[in-house]
Order: sequence, then C-alpha cells, then structure tokens
Amino acid sequence: MENRSRLFDSLVVGGQPLRNRIVLPPLTRSRATVDGVPTRLMEEYYGQRAGAGLVISEGAVITPQASAYARVPGLYSAEQVTAWRPVVEAAKRDGAVVYAQLWHVGRQSHSSVQPDGLLPKGPSAVPITGYQYRSPTGRIPYETPRELTTPEIAEIIKAYGTAARNAVRAGFDGVELHAANGYLIDQFLNDGSNHRTDHYGGSLENRTRFLHEVISEVARHLPSERIGVRLSPSSDWMDVHDSDKRTLYSTVVRQLNDLGLAYLHLVEPEIAGSTTVDSPADSIPTAELAALFDGVVIVTGGHDQASGEQLLTDGTADLVGFGRLFIANPDLPHRFRTRAPLEPVRPAGVYGGGPEGYTDYPALAASGT
Repeated sequence: MENRSRLFDSLVVGGQPLRNRIVLPPLTRSRATVDGVPTRLMEEYYGQRAGAGLVISEGAVITPQASAYARVPGLYSAEQVTAWRPVVEAAKRDGAVVYAQLWHVGRQSHSSVQPDGLLPKGPSAVPITGYQYRSPTGRIPYETPRELTTPEIAEIIKAYGTAARNAVRAGFDGVELHAANGYLIDQFLNDGSNHRTDHYGGSLENRTRFLHEVISEVARHLPSERIGVRLSPSSDWMDVHDSDKRTLYSTVVRQLNDLGLAYLHLVEPEIAGSTTVDSPADSIPTAELAALFDGVVIVTGGHDQASGEQLLTDGTADLVGFGRLFIANPDLPHRFRTRAPLEPVRPAGVYGGGPEGYTDYPALAASGT
C-alpha cells in the first residue's frame, strides 16, 4: 500500500504544472563529447530519471571559455542544440518540466583547458589558494586569473542570452542560472573574490550588478517566470568568502524576489560543491533566506525522503532536490512512493566514463522487486 507523502503534491512553476515536488538537481556527470555535445548515453540517463516533477540539467557551459573540465555539455553551438533535443525529450517522457542550467566557471578554470591557452578570467586577479585544480594528470595549483574588462563582461552577459535562446531551441522549458559553488556569478557577488573598483565591485549594488544584467539579458529570450537562480549562500567552497554573507545573500534574495522568477534554488550550508562538510561558522539557515522569497523555493543538499517532507511541512521549501539519491536510484519517485529501499552511490563512475556508475543502476521493475 502506498503511503501519502507531501512530495507527491502538485505545484505550478513558471505557469507549468509539476506532478510532484521531487527535483532532479543539476549534477555534473561528464558524459558529453570532447566538444561538449550531448550523447545517446545522456539521453538514456535522463530518460531513466524522468519521474521527477522538475528536471534541471547538469551545468551547460555558455562558451568554450566557460568550462573547467572535460566532457561537460555546452549550449553555445548548433550541434549542441541538435544533440540536446532527444535528451530533453527523454527527460520529459513521463511529464517532467525540464530546465537547463547555464554555467560559467570563471576563475575555476585553467589555462590548460582554455581554447586560447591563456589564463582563465574572473572578476579580479585573485587566485584560488585553498583548493587545487583537478587536471587529467592530477591535482595542480590554480592560476591567478586575468581580471575581466568591461567589454569582456558585456560579451559574457550576451553569451548567457545566446545560451538561453539555444536552450529554448533545444526544447527546454526554462533555464537556471548557476550563481552558486564559487563559479563566475558567485565570484562577482562575494567581496573575497571581487576586488573591483568599477561599477561591478565594491558596494552590494555593484557586486550584484552582474547577476542582474545576466537575468535581464536572459529575459530577452524567455519569460522571467521561466528563469530560476541557484545560490549557495553559506558555502566558502573554492575560496569564495565574503565579509558579511548574511547581509550579502539577504540582499540578493530580496532583490530576486521582485523579478517574478520561476524559483529560487538554495543549497544547504553543509554542502560544498559535491561533498558534505561541517557548516561554516558564518552559515545562514536556509529557512531564514527562504522566508525572504515569496515565490517557489527549491532546497537541495543531503536530504532524504523524511527530511524532504519536513522541509515541505515547515514551509521552508516548495520543492526538494535529491542529487546523490537520484544518481543511484533512477526511479527515486517510485521508491519514495512505495517506501522501497534505496541503493547507495558507487564512487566509480560519478564523473566521466561510460555506462558504469551512470546508467547501470537498476530500477525496481528491472530488478524484479
């Protein structure tokens, strides 16, 4: 007998009905081609996880310069758009709403993977020192990035718009802007990584300017109600520090609240990139920031069915993302609905490779249970 769960309540996001409150959040899996073109294996993977109410794609880079790692997909070429279409169709197979996450890594890249072989660029010439770059031959130090010029910033903003237009052409219902995890937008927001003295640095108004100009550009290509923003307000991953995170992210959320967006996607304080950590000393309770946003709130980060249901009951979240659980349990909504056992994630195959650790996790029907 099925047990009633609030995770299976319906909800409307961006004018589109979701059949449940379960989200497949963006998960980098590195199965595209070397040119960032989605593959048939990705089509199979997303099709397996089509039971979510909302599917958010892995980060799709907006330009070749926006990438840090091999075999991540892009949304900047016609070939990529064509290859995304069957992937999106597979993700929609069971009625899911599907968004593309738009991604630029900024200073987290490395000259070894930059198309021009030059240093990566960021808001300021401030290197990442507390972490190392994961190269194909092992860990190496991050480089000091080049500071973006004003014309270069304008080019990147335009590239976000082009990627959004390409996402629509590929069949996505909307887009999510990756403003979390120490990537480019996050680098502009935090004063530890943004030392600029022009109108993109200094005051909160200036440091949030890049995010708002990106949103405005993306909104030229699809309605604001089809644009989501992902933030990791408490994370200092990849040396993204701020002298006052509470004021910074409270301001950001209040600003976003006025834009009529699809949703605000908040990463829990205990998550740093793809790992679980102790909450930083200056962490901000997710519920505190969620309360500042009048629209739909997604919360992601280490949750199981019970804690996800509690987020909905408490009113902290309207939707809940389940990353690791979805990796190992392609039929996660069915397992939640029937209270079936969950499989653990296998370390092999999380990043890169073929079907192993990607599409070979069995669904209950396939395993005969």
